[in-house]
This record gives sequence, structure tokens and C-alpha cells, in this order.
Amino acid sequence: MDIIKRNFFRLLRSGAFNEKEALEPMSAFKWRRLYQMVEGQRVEIAFARGAYNNGYDESLNIPDDLLKIIGDKSHENLMPQASYFAVTPELRNIILNRKLKKIYNNERHSIDTSVETLELLTIIIDNVNSVLNKGLSMSGIIQLGVYLRNKGHRVDFIKLETWLKQLHMQRMAQLQGSILMAVFGFEQDELPFVEKEEPSAYKLTMRAVSNLAKDTAKEWHFRQSSAGFVQNNSAVLRRNLRRSIRYAGYAPLETTSNFVSNFVRSLSEIEE
Repeated sequence: MDIIKRNFFRLLRSGAFNEKEALEPMSAFKWRRLYQMVEGQRVEIAFARGAYNNGYDESLNIPDDLLKIIGDKSHENLMPQASYFAVTPELRNIILNRKLKKIYNNERHSIDTSVETLELLTIIIDNVNSVLNKGLSMSGIIQLGVYLRNKGHRVDFIKLETWLKQLHMQRMAQLQGSILMAVFGFEQDELPFVEKEEPSAYKLTMRAVSNLAKDTAKEWHFRQSSAGFVQNNSAVLRRNLRRSIRYAGYAPLETTSNFVSNFVRSLSEIEE
């Protein structure tokens, strides 16, 4: 792991989980490269809080424009607002999505409703959607970790395990927990849904933070040229296919359905 990645994770551990570690001084160029990772992973608040915790140590050589961002964002809230959990997440696989909606409906009308367990499931499913459509997001992983540290004691992990089995999401949840262990210092006993650590968690994380590409959700897959011929963006298709193959073992049904759904949607968007 190079100095940029080392400082990246030290800042996130400090900003999200208050685990202070000394940073290594870097050039202004390297700080801007680090902030590209921050933006790509949508972890600006955790970054700002982590840098703020280091007291603006002048020897760190943080550029002035980044110091301003740190000052602006360092006091923002890492925890999602209550409205975030008001909407039931969705899955692309029709059968799994029906099961998901049934879980939320039944639990909300249960005599022993566990709001925190539903909220934790929401974070896990949102992370699954992010992984399959945009790539692994440190923002979502941090949100999972922060929620567990703050409200994990209120979660009914027996219910959560049952739901994850019904949705065939045990390994996807386990992968997310394994990343918390691999790069954010979590212990396995903090993550009851992690039966065993996924060996690929560290490698997948390093791949994700090394990819400085911005969100490509709006990139076209197919479009019609002015001459009337259908063109396809082969780079986007290849990237989505590689991503689907990479995560197929963790959630085969949802991964396949997600890829097919994106493919069909792209075709339907061709201008007639």
C-alpha cells in the first residue's frame, strides 16, 4: 500500500471511527490525488473530520483549497437522516424484490418490530445496489460501520440473518463486514453476520479506491446515431460485465438480474 492509500485509510478511520493515527507528510500533488479518491468514493465528510482531528498540522502540507473543504465539512453528520430509511430499497431480481418488500411490510406490522434491524438491512441492500451498479463504495461501507458502532446493540441479528438467507445476500453482507475488518479495524465479534472473513475483501477494496473514475451512471450503453444506426459504448458494457463477473459468486441471482436489467434498460433508451 503506497503513502496515498495509507493516509487515505488513516483519515477515514479517524474521521469515521475516531481512531487517530499519525499522517505521513505528502506533496500537494499527492494530497490532490488522495482527494480524487475521496471524491470517487464519496467520503468527503469522513475525510474532512479525519483531517480536522489532526489539527491542521502544517508539516502535512495540505493545500489551502483542501483546508477550506475540511473546514466546511468537518462538522457534518456521518449518520444518515431518518428520512433515508423511509423508503424500502429495491432489488432487480423480481422474486427477491418481492421477498424484500414482504420482509419490510411484515416487520413494520409486527408486534416486536425492530426498526434498527430494518435500517441495517437497508444499508446492506443499498451497498449491494451500489456495488453492482457503480462499484464498491467506501461511503456505504463506512455508513455500515458507523451504524453498527452506534446502534448495533439494538439490532436483532437473528432476524437479520434470516432475512439475508431469504434474499440470498449472506455473502454480500459478509463481504461488507469483511471490508470493515480488513481496512477499518473492526473485530469479527462486532459483526455477527460475518461467519468467516472473505479473503478477497482487501483486494477488492484496494481495486476500488485505486479507480479514480467518476460516477459513470449517466454514461450511455446504446444510442442511435444521426444516421439512424445503433451504436454501443463497448467500454461501459465491458466494465459492467467485469463487475458482474467479479461479484457473481457473492449474490448470483441479483448480479445476473441486475446486469440483464441494465442491458434491457439501455436498449429501451435508444431514441426512436
